[in-house]
Amino acid sequence: MTANARVYALHIAVIAALLALNFLLPAYHHGLMARILVLATFAMGYNLTFGYGGLLSLGHAMFFAAGLYGAGLGIHHLGLGVASAFLAALACGAVLALAVGLLALRTTGVAFMIVTLMFSQAFQLAILHFSAFTGGDQGLVLRPQQRRVETGLGALDLTDPTTRYLVALALFTVVLFAMLATVRSGFGRVLVAIRENEERTRMLGYDTFANRLAALVGSGVICAAAGAAYALLFGYVGANFASVQYSILPLLWVLLGGAATTLGPLVGAVFMYYVVDIASGYTSAYMLVVGAALILLVLFFRKGLIGTVREHWARWLP
Repeated sequence: MTANARVYALHIAVIAALLALNFLLPAYHHGLMARILVLATFAMGYNLTFGYGGLLSLGHAMFFAAGLYGAGLGIHHLGLGVASAFLAALACGAVLALAVGLLALRTTGVAFMIVTLMFSQAFQLAILHFSAFTGGDQGLVLRPQQRRVETGLGALDLTDPTTRYLVALALFTVVLFAMLATVRSGFGRVLVAIRENEERTRMLGYDTFANRLAALVGSGVICAAAGAAYALLFGYVGANFASVQYSILPLLWVLLGGAATTLGPLVGAVFMYYVVDIASGYTSAYMLVVGAALILLVLFFRKGLIGTVREHWARWLP
């Protein structure tokens, strides 16, 4: 089997395994896995800029929140349907990423990290300031009847656990294969070249600013799609999703799973969620256990779980 065939066979097998879990998992883990799939999609968006583009951002929570509020406020205040709200959320993510990128990408390194953090904090403060419209700290709850999609075959109820899981899996699948195609394309290779040596890539005739801007906009759209899915599937829109914590979490998930790997964000999100979930069941000091697990991973899996597997045993992994 060629390397290309192995890559697609692996990704199809992962999706098939996730689909099988829909029928095998007990109720609690079924709901948790649906949430993880949405957040792993968020992490894939982050991985596009950080893992492949070399841009360390501490502001990606604003793109997730842009999708979250774009969909949630569209439904709550404007009476949009689910499909229209989702498209509005994607537009919000794209416009915000374009605006931020045009300014933030004029900086590099630590300066870029600080600028994105400032933009994200300003976005969260705006949410809190306009509390009459956004719900402020308490957020907004979307009613079950607002989370129904009318189709030619009948109503699709996003509050149903099975429907919620399958929709989350469908979004994850689309983004996973879009990421796979992107990173194996000429654009993806240029991004990696910019990450490794921006000056040399520029000397070869590539517009490094335009390529990084395109990556940031694409990342913003993916993160906004995850945010919109979270609002529609779980029925809650809150300002805490715009906090710096939700900019650090995708960074941790990507580092744990393996930066610049297509499956790393999923592996990192699953690992982190279940370490927290299991440890919190035994002790109130569960973050100490999480911290110890992270230190061990950094020591023994320097390139993340999938990244280390790729380095030592399966160099064909994307």
